[in-house]
Amino acid sequence: MEKFVDRNYFLVTKTNTKGVITYANKPFIDIVGGNGERDLLHKPHSVVRHPDMPKLIFKMMWSTIKQKQEIFAYVKNKTFDGDFYWVFANVTASVDANGMVVGYYSVRRAPNRKAVSIVSGLYQKLLEAEKRGGIQASTMLLEETLQAEGYTYDAWVNKLQRL
Repeated sequence: MEKFVDRNYFLVTKTNTKGVITYANKPFIDIVGGNGERDLLHKPHSVVRHPDMPKLIFKMMWSTIKQKQEIFAYVKNKTFDGDFYWVFANVTASVDANGMVVGYYSVRRAPNRKAVSIVSGLYQKLLEAEKRGGIQASTMLLEETLQAEGYTYDAWVNKLQRL
């Protein structure tokens, strides 16, 4: 069953450089359920990764944030009770005074529901491509889709959020 992110809240997590959760705010803890911080802190962020998410999206995310650039993405996560929820995520690197990456910071909000229907269809196709030909196949499919739309990935996801 789908849960919905309250439009008045932001779901915030911080991780170390390996993607292990070091902080989660109350709205994030509340939506994922389980035993709260005990189930989240010191666990890989992938603990909430839904199997419907293409690996390509996370590959793009890691590639971008490791370069100290921000990325926006639609993400379907799972809860500890077996439900799921969609978010529009903004992920950035956290840097120290010397400019060294010390972790990552993600702020998620309620996604545009029209966008979710578009994105979920694309993600399903990307997953099928990954099963047939790995991440390379899903990368080609995403590039072809974006080219046909006339957008970069960043411009496309931000356009969808404004639908």
